[in-house]
Amino acid sequence: MFGAVTAGFLTSLGLILAIGAQNAFVLRQGLKREFVGLVVAICATSDALLIALGVAGFGAAAQALPWLTPLLLWGGVAFLTVYGALRFRAAWRGGESLAAAGKAPASAPRIALTCLALTWLNPHVYLDTLALLGAVSAQYAPFQTAFGLGAMLASAVFFAALGYGARGLAPWLARPRAWVILEIAMGLVMWAIAASLVLQALTGGLA
Repeated sequence: MFGAVTAGFLTSLGLILAIGAQNAFVLRQGLKREFVGLVVAICATSDALLIALGVAGFGAAAQALPWLTPLLLWGGVAFLTVYGALRFRAAWRGGESLAAAGKAPASAPRIALTCLALTWLNPHVYLDTLALLGAVSAQYAPFQTAFGLGAMLASAVFFAALGYGARGLAPWLARPRAWVILEIAMGLVMWAIAASLVLQALTGGLA
């Protein structure tokens, strides 16, 4: 059983380490020190739910509902495109609007909704958790539950480390120009992910 837990932890960690829209958002909130606990909790809880569904075999839903994958795909592309544009707009406004000091933080509901959208409108999240982790867990029967718990633990540890560990960069981000660079980088990440999704759709990768 311990082997299944370890396998679940390492498999999940390997999938989640890639820089994506969700990770970028967690990093940004950690750097700004705004509702970090809320963001980490939403990401970890969402991942845990999706992993549980994947291990339980819910990945077969994509085959039973052919329209599900295209819906998630284009919904994710639209959201990532808009969110990326907002990051570029924030960078264009300059350091004054991005400086942590003297700026009122975004509201908790707004942060929560953005985090939920970046999580649940990302087709890759479903492919990684429902499909891939669900399929790999079947190899560890009858310890699929242990595999799933290990995968959930990896998600929680990663997001907590990303959100709270980002504070170590705070001295560098005390400069307004650093925030401009960060926002541009985040915008590029969002648009790159959206472009990759469109490319995969055109080539049949997410069909």
